[in-house]
Amino acid sequence: MGLLINGQWHDQWYDTKTHGGEFVRESAKLRDWVTADGSPGPDGQPGRPAEAGRYHLYVSLACPWAHRVLIMRRLKGLEGLIGVSHTSPLMLDQGWTYQRDEGSSGDPVNGVDFHRELYTLTDPHYTGRVTVPALWDKQDGRIVNNESAELVRMLNGAFDGLAGNHLDLYPEDLRETIDAVNADVYENVNNGVYKSGFATDQGVYEKHVKALFASLDRLETRLAEWRYLAGEWLTEADIRLFTTLVRFDAVYHGHFKCNLRRIEDYPNLSNYLRELYQWPGVAETVDMDHIQRHYYLSHKSINPNGIVPAGPVLALDRPHDRDRLPGKGIRGKG
Repeated sequence: MGLLINGQWHDQWYDTKTHGGEFVRESAKLRDWVTADGSPGPDGQPGRPAEAGRYHLYVSLACPWAHRVLIMRRLKGLEGLIGVSHTSPLMLDQGWTYQRDEGSSGDPVNGVDFHRELYTLTDPHYTGRVTVPALWDKQDGRIVNNESAELVRMLNGAFDGLAGNHLDLYPEDLRETIDAVNADVYENVNNGVYKSGFATDQGVYEKHVKALFASLDRLETRLAEWRYLAGEWLTEADIRLFTTLVRFDAVYHGHFKCNLRRIEDYPNLSNYLRELYQWPGVAETVDMDHIQRHYYLSHKSINPNGIVPAGPVLALDRPHDRDRLPGKGIRGKG
């Protein structure tokens, strides 16, 4: 995971020493919004109008942050409106690449070899981490936004008039609940696995792994009574949790030492995971080969021999028991 400094590439890992052994995630810096009519974003961000074929999504199939956006694109039926390219699963000294021989789709829009080139095309003097996902504006020739949580919100509503899909995964009356769940899940689960796995101090690791499993315990209890995290409706909160859960037993449990328990050991979470995996269109966004090859081959400081484990056997297509709880699907009309 390298970064650009004044437009120049540096193969530089996270500086945990400066932070006492803590992994500190950098905030996304490109934050324009796509809205239905080009009006500003919800916090006044510069807006761009939703148009068919204007935008292209760059992702890694291995990355949980990019995965949440891919799922939203699929649920909202935006495949014909927003194209997508995916990187190689390997993230080595050159960062994310579009090498076809390593499993990338290639880049039919800009023809770049390295993901960082999209950032320097946007700003020749860009400084910051080079991350996925990134939404590209083909008309203006730049990245619109590289913050996955914001991209999920944009895809939830901006293209409804073009796609004829009015499913709403962030309904207004559930937003307070969704935001509260998201805050816990982001801090302690989505980012918690990284704060545990990338820690370079024993005490720091133990602090974060305990917080991670305390949060999973809370979620297990919540899902005993509610079918989904916000109640009877599937929302963005479920999508944001799913992309960590689906990687957990295969990667985070061993590779990131998040091994107090597996998701399979939680009755409610494991059945919930299988239900979401089996939701129409979701399984097609999960590429376990990319996921395992990325983590086990890219993080040399954690797995220096580059051995990719043969298991576990997840069998996510097994039956689940979530039908015992009332559920209504997604709010709105697809």
